[in-house]
Amino acid sequence: QVQLVESGGGLVQSGGSLRLSCVASGTNFNLRAMGWYRQAPGKERELVAGITSGGNTNYADSVKGRFTISRDNAKNTVYLQMNSLKPGDTAVYYCNAREVVISLIRYPELWGQGTLVTVSP
Repeated sequence: QVQLVESGGGLVQSGGSLRLSCVASGTNFNLRAMGWYRQAPGKERELVAGITSGGNTNYADSVKGRFTISRDNAKNTVYLQMNSLKPGDTAVYYCNAREVVISLIRYPELWGQGTLVTVSP
């Protein structure tokens, strides 16, 4: 079983940068696609960025060119580098490990506890 622990959130001024980290404990991290989601007050959770086990990435239109997702399989860690932050990026950010089937065994989707990012004007 894999557990996810996020860190790196905090308060930053508009235009600033933060780097979120998500450490996955347990096995099969390198076989899972990973993602970062966010949920702002009163809004639904939305995908921010995703990265496949092979390193292919995708981004929400709202963060393209500003955010970068990456992974270090040796450290069981996925990162979200956030630059040029805007007040609209304020949200709780969640790390996600996608469901994976290995040797006919299903390992379900997992979520971290979330880390708060607040961007002041």
